[in-house]
Amino acid sequence: MNAFLHLDLLSVGIAVAGIGLLGFVILFNNTRSTTNRAFFYFSIVTVGWSILNYSYYQLPAGDLALWLLRGVMCFATWHAFTFFHLAAAFPDDAYRQPKWHTYLLIPLVGAVSILTLTPYVFERINAVGSDGAIGGVQNGSAIAFFGMLVLSLILSSIWKLVRKTLKASKEERRPYSLMLSGMVITFVFLLTFNFLIPAVFNNPTFIPLGALFLLPFVIMTSYAIYRHHLFNLKVATTAFLGFMVTVFTFINILYSNTASSVVINITAFIIVLIGSIRIVRDTLSLKTLTEELEETNERQEVLIHFIGHEVKGSLAKDAGVFASLTEGDLGALPDTAKTFVERALAETRQGVDAVANILKAANLKKGTVAYVKEPFDLKALVEEAVRRARPLTEEKGLGLSFTPDGASYQMTGDKAQINDHVLRNLIDNAVNYTLTGSITVSLKKEDAKLVFVVKDTGVGITDKDKKRLFTEGGHGKDSQTINVHSTGYGLYIAKRIVEEHKGTIRAESEGPGTGASFIVEFPA
Repeated sequence: MNAFLHLDLLSVGIAVAGIGLLGFVILFNNTRSTTNRAFFYFSIVTVGWSILNYSYYQLPAGDLALWLLRGVMCFATWHAFTFFHLAAAFPDDAYRQPKWHTYLLIPLVGAVSILTLTPYVFERINAVGSDGAIGGVQNGSAIAFFGMLVLSLILSSIWKLVRKTLKASKEERRPYSLMLSGMVITFVFLLTFNFLIPAVFNNPTFIPLGALFLLPFVIMTSYAIYRHHLFNLKVATTAFLGFMVTVFTFINILYSNTASSVVINITAFIIVLIGSIRIVRDTLSLKTLTEELEETNERQEVLIHFIGHEVKGSLAKDAGVFASLTEGDLGALPDTAKTFVERALAETRQGVDAVANILKAANLKKGTVAYVKEPFDLKALVEEAVRRARPLTEEKGLGLSFTPDGASYQMTGDKAQINDHVLRNLIDNAVNYTLTGSITVSLKKEDAKLVFVVKDTGVGITDKDKKRLFTEGGHGKDSQTINVHSTGYGLYIAKRIVEEHKGTIRAESEGPGTGASFIVEFPA
């Protein structure tokens, strides 16, 4: 079958698929929007009208062709009404139609649409074209009533859009202008190819292409709705891909040579079209779910900040009181009370640090942490971190070693952030998770990188735990049984800070009971 000979069918098929998909895209994007629903109704009626308009002209003059022509008029009635409803609703999300629309206009349109299916609008075929199709019909007594209703709805729609355009501000006028432009182009096409050429030149060739002439209005209206943020461009892209697949499937119908292949390809076309609509719907559902999760996360972060600051403030006050008691500001304490207060002070400070880590992680995630980057000596910073950790390792009976070489380890970065949340955090973790044995800290230059390593003989890390180590709140399976104060945020914070300095951080371990090594690399 020569596809060129069926260019009219191809163009109508593409137009119908495109209009239908656009209708579903806009509807699924926000089913509660009045404008989106109005556009969907308009697109579905347009698809029905286009199919009937093409079909009746392909059949030889007879009863079936006459009934299809009456069906075209029936759909034309609802086409004019849905156009009117779209013009009235655009661009509102919550437009409420007047009561006279519901109780007067809709029943009137319904009655006229039923009337078009009777001989009162088209009585019979009175002329047959040279190609055997309907060449003319005998109008019934109600044809004028049908024409007046449709013309009134169309003119009212145009007037509504013109009024909205004139009332809109300069910034808001663009979407209305797009709809009006699309309407004018479509009207000129329909008037020229579906009325003037058939009537003046007796050439009805273009009548079946009505769907193609409606595309300018549909496309420009879709873009106007997009400009009002009533549907998402990513979803539209998904719909476009589905549309292209649908078109190629439709082309297969044109190349079908047998009745069975036509049936198979038509079935495939319908399945692909329905599948494309479902993909668009699922994409929109995923988009909605993502937006809801983002909103939930944002609310949780606000709540975490509020609670965190409140708790941190209370703990800091408690720490101040315990510190005053320990230092004797309120008088000497009995030995038993002093031991209790010192322990309470240590626990309170750990609580402050835990809350501070959670707040720090939230700020890093939001990107609100300010870095003060300046040159400093990384080796001196490591030496200080080791010195501060030594009393705790001696208390636990652990070995702690760091043997610096004579090289220079100058780098540019936020000295305080790297010291508190990277160096000290990794060394403190090694102390906390090493029950017996030793901890070795090293610093070296390697391939234009400054490599900082903390190696311990502690509990080790499972492969499963490695995947969670640097995630937000990511605990190892048994980490809190060994270190009850672990929040799971320390390594997450360290990773974010290292990456902010264009570095990398990783953990190595052969498994439980074999110790672990944490390696940080900064650009030299």
